[in-house]
Amino acid sequence: MHARPRNAPSLRSALAAALLLLAAACSAPGADLPPLPESNRADVYRLGPNDEVRVTVFNDPRLTGEFRVTDTGAIALPLVGAVPARGRSTEEVERAIEREMQRKGLFRDPSVAVEVRTYRPIFVLGMVERGGQYAYQPGMTALSAVAVAGGFNYRAVQDYVSITRIGPDGRAREFRAPRDALLQPGDVVTVFERRF
Repeated sequence: MHARPRNAPSLRSALAAALLLLAAACSAPGADLPPLPESNRADVYRLGPNDEVRVTVFNDPRLTGEFRVTDTGAIALPLVGAVPARGRSTEEVERAIEREMQRKGLFRDPSVAVEVRTYRPIFVLGMVERGGQYAYQPGMTALSAVAVAGGFNYRAVQDYVSITRIGPDGRAREFRAPRDALLQPGDVVTVFERRF
């Protein structure tokens, strides 16, 4: 008859505990999400629906004003008409407005400036004190968005979040992101519930 080694139960217990920890880590909320791609602070901002811009026409101040990018992605300007803006930088929209003014014979050499006045909002959901819609500020991170929403509640996973972002193709994609991830206007931040 073979004698059972003294440490066999503890080895089995340790192995079982390790397997449980591994299973728990794999089943952590958001573990299956791809990581958020790195963003660069120098990336050019692209306009989207609900952004509000100020268009300044230097040749004619009567055409200067504030306009909202519509849900179809355009800016409707007096005399000029709808100018596509979704996915374009402010500089690209400036050139598009100038070309349209020339095409319609409004000005021979128009000069237009476009600046973002109000960015489209971000949304914070999940295990925060006051989920909802909030104003975006340049340089905002996932953690600062959570802070604006009243902070993490007692059931929150605090190490990472989910960020759902509309891509250049217009499709929403969900990513796992660290607390210091830079947000973009229109992002949806979801704070996961901790599993006890």
